[in-house]
Amino acid sequence: MVNFGKKVVKYRILILILSILLLIPATLGYLHTRVNYDVLTYLPDDIETMQGQDILVNDFNTGAFSMFIVDGMEDKDVAALKAKIEDVDHVERVLWYDSVADIRVPRSMLPDKLYDVFNSDTGTMMAIFFDEGTSADGTMDAIAEIRSLAGKQCFLSGMSAVVTDTKNLAEKETPVYVLIAVILAVIVLAVTMNSFFVPLLFMLSIGIAIIYNLGSNYFLGEISYITKALAAVLQLGVTLDYSIFLMHSYEEQQIRYEGDKHRAMAHAISQTFSSILGSSITTIAGFIALCFMTFTLGMDIGIVMVKGVILGVLACVTILPSMILCCDKLIEKTKHKPFLPDIGRLSDKVTKRYKIYVILFLILLFPAIYGNNHTQVYYNLDETLPKDLPSIIANEKLKEDYDMNTTHMILVDSSVPSSATRKMLKEMDQVDGVKWALGLDSMIGSNIPEDMIPDSVTEALKNEDYQLVLVNSEYKVATDKLNAQIKELNQILHSYDEGGMLIGEGPLTADLIDITDKDFKTVSAVSIGIIFLIILILFKSISLPVILVSVIEFAIFINMGIPYYMGTKLPFVASIVIGTIQLGSTVDYAILMTTRYKRERNHGAEKYDAITTAHRVSAQSIMVSALSFFAATIGVGVYSNIDMISSLCILMARGALISMVVVIFVLPSVFMVFDKVIVKTSKGFLPK
Repeated sequence: MVNFGKKVVKYRILILILSILLLIPATLGYLHTRVNYDVLTYLPDDIETMQGQDILVNDFNTGAFSMFIVDGMEDKDVAALKAKIEDVDHVERVLWYDSVADIRVPRSMLPDKLYDVFNSDTGTMMAIFFDEGTSADGTMDAIAEIRSLAGKQCFLSGMSAVVTDTKNLAEKETPVYVLIAVILAVIVLAVTMNSFFVPLLFMLSIGIAIIYNLGSNYFLGEISYITKALAAVLQLGVTLDYSIFLMHSYEEQQIRYEGDKHRAMAHAISQTFSSILGSSITTIAGFIALCFMTFTLGMDIGIVMVKGVILGVLACVTILPSMILCCDKLIEKTKHKPFLPDIGRLSDKVTKRYKIYVILFLILLFPAIYGNNHTQVYYNLDETLPKDLPSIIANEKLKEDYDMNTTHMILVDSSVPSSATRKMLKEMDQVDGVKWALGLDSMIGSNIPEDMIPDSVTEALKNEDYQLVLVNSEYKVATDKLNAQIKELNQILHSYDEGGMLIGEGPLTADLIDITDKDFKTVSAVSIGIIFLIILILFKSISLPVILVSVIEFAIFINMGIPYYMGTKLPFVASIVIGTIQLGSTVDYAILMTTRYKRERNHGAEKYDAITTAHRVSAQSIMVSALSFFAATIGVGVYSNIDMISSLCILMARGALISMVVVIFVLPSVFMVFDKVIVKTSKGFLPK
């Protein structure tokens, strides 16, 4: 690796020129990477609800729909507005009461069910069907255009409207996330390092790697908005250590090769690459574990972050050294003493009072596990979005004025007789929480011949293979009541049509709950298993993998248990991915201290001296690393109005600090207790 370092030093100007030129295709790739704002699309394609969505698109040319509320407008104006909406690109059809009768016909002459569905005391409502999916670009463009046509007394509700608002909010906030993360990270680094200018070089180097990573996402086709929002911040947090390692190594090598900075950097690159290889492997392993999720949002995050870590490593040993050598004079001019306190005395206290920390560990372990196991999560994706978003306002109005919360869609075989369909709908009307069940027959009434029904209505609700039924529920998505209602509706449906499908946001979310519950167990087992194996190979020890993984898992339990005791609900994604991210990114703290502990033991030091030295040498690096990770994520967590992103960042920030405290205080104490076991079950430890 020294030869590689020498080549980097020799061609440093060329490396910088190439790195800048590569930013051009990377930026173009970033700008042209599609972003998916609907996390429900990451459910497996083979489940019934997803297959039903495909049938809606293919057979009915309907991928999404929204309820459009109009208050205080005369019928003729509503009809004119409806005609304008029908002309909007990607609007397949609009159903209102004039779809089945002339607006000059008194509403009192319409079937009661039809009148009740489309009208309230304050206004009227129409159903808008789109020809693309909920999160398709065409649907979101159509939502924006419909809003431009509508006045203040019009409200567009539904999942597509929520997704559109989420997109607008995320696009506005994401650049601010990066700015906040960079500013806070620079402040921490400026305080903890011996130069005010070096942190800026770190940010430039990592920033280039981030742009490369985001640009290469173009080849994935699309990424989720969660991945897009978190990728830069997370990549900054988990790869910042590598830059710190390089700078510390460079400073050490300058003492060794006094006066020859080029040679010092070549050796620093060699040492750094060897050091961060093990560190990056554990981080990569954590992200790889996410790829084992059936809910493929995990794979989306996992693949992007694996790329990010690899690119971060490459940038650290090529771009950053080139920058440091080219900016040597500025670095020298901005040098200062680090403001971190000397923690040498703390090391003695930790090893002398190890029993106290072991007792504290045992006291906190059980409430931490209990809190971790009982922290509540939510699956309703719009639950914690800002209340002033147009879609949230519309959804609340839909609930208040029409007593509507969730709309299910049912696909029934067209061969099922009309009499049976009407009977099925009557049974569904009696299910708890069902506001109405509306099909072609029930909408018009059994006394009106089908050939008198307008073609636009017939085509919207029936074709050669399927007939479409809408069922409105008073219950909110992802609640126990709605999930029980879905089961009961499925039972009724399958008694009339075994191949019938119940689809929509509610059933999709119910599937999401079942699938992610299994994914959580899978991801936890895979991440622990992979990292256990890496530590086993790294230290050639049976006991150390158990100790290191257990210590970090304890930190994770504390982190995930805190929301339970604070009465806070977490988004479901957080409960799945945070354990993996925290384990993969902070187990490095434990590995760093263990590596020095092993070296001291191997050189003949006694237990007490070896652990004290390991603590004294590594604690400051662990603190800088954890504080940098904290700085890169906490600002985003506090700032973001999207709870999915805010919660993840707060958990990562808090997790870094908790892992830091646990490794600094608990890990050396555990070493003191199990030193004899470690020596007997590990290679490279000399008993003494």
